[in-house]
Amino acid sequence: MCATFTAEDEGKDVVNANGDQIGIVSEVDVGTAYVNPDPGMTDTLKSQLGWGDADEDTYPIDDNNVKAITDREIRLKRT
Repeated sequence: MCATFTAEDEGKDVVNANGDQIGIVSEVDVGTAYVNPDPGMTDTLKSQLGWGDADEDTYPIDDNNVKAITDREIRLKRT
């Protein structure tokens, strides 16, 4: 799925392929969703998604990593 993010996605949970919440969409800007990861999951999440070190508290979601968008959550593919 190539996701199309809108302002309506702000506030949705972001979950991994196992259904575990890994963050919340804090902002959608020009079609890019930015997730604020659960602080306890930050290092794991960065590693799994290849984000490396970042200075900000939010990270863009690569729309190619999205399996589904529902009314309540954005579910990521297993990588």
